[in-house]
Amino acid sequence: MSFDPALPDDSVNVSRTHPVREALVLVAGIAGIGAGLFVAIALAVDLLVPRVPPQLESWLFDGSWLSVADGSREGEAADPRSAVVDDLLMRLSAHWPDHPYAFRAVVLEEDEPNAMAFPGGVIVVTSGLLDRVESENELAFVLGHELGHYQHRDHLRGLGRGLAFGLVMTALGWGGGGTARLFTFAGLLAGRGFERDQEAAADAFGLGLVDAEYGHVAGAADFFRRLPDPNDGVTERIASYLATHPVSAERIQALSRTAEEQGWSALGPVIPLATE
Repeated sequence: MSFDPALPDDSVNVSRTHPVREALVLVAGIAGIGAGLFVAIALAVDLLVPRVPPQLESWLFDGSWLSVADGSREGEAADPRSAVVDDLLMRLSAHWPDHPYAFRAVVLEEDEPNAMAFPGGVIVVTSGLLDRVESENELAFVLGHELGHYQHRDHLRGLGRGLAFGLVMTALGWGGGGTARLFTFAGLLAGRGFERDQEAAADAFGLGLVDAEYGHVAGAADFFRRLPDPNDGVTERIASYLATHPVSAERIQALSRTAEEQGWSALGPVIPLATE
């Protein structure tokens, strides 16, 4: 046997796969794991939420942490429309007689139009949204829609998913950076199906409350009809509402179909919104 000295093969540790392809596979793998993780968390939260008694939810989230939002800060007056919003909320919730919440409306001084359902029965409406609604009927549908989220406990599902996903991200050491953003983006895409179903169910519930209050649904969807199509270049101040309440021609048509199927009249008086 003869010894043949030679340099080591430098290519043994070099992948024969193109680096671009490897990068795409890596990104796709991370996105897939992120989407799968989000769906698993969402399903787990959906199983747990119905087992949380509303009384416990109300005890944990009594709304006192939002007192600063309704003008209770020193030297700042509450929005004069707060009483109008709260009164309308009480009237609408009366048509859901077996609800387990002590509902409360809070007007947040914020230019961006938005409305949000918080755990414990607190519905936050921004002054920017009140500036844009043109009738009580429009505001009634917005509030009724948020009440629909309580009826299906979507608000608790959203909170649970967000907290659980954030904890998992932190536990895995993905609390920041590009990887975290990629996981978050993949998770949001995976969860869009849940959000669409929740929005449609809340729409139908809210529209039913409007009909119960006024005897018709005229004017209920006018606020949504005036919002720009998000695909047409949404203005910055309206973007936050569209992010949480996506509006489309299909959604508005679905409201009309729901009213027709339920026999709710689309004709009736539209009431101007009181200012105080």
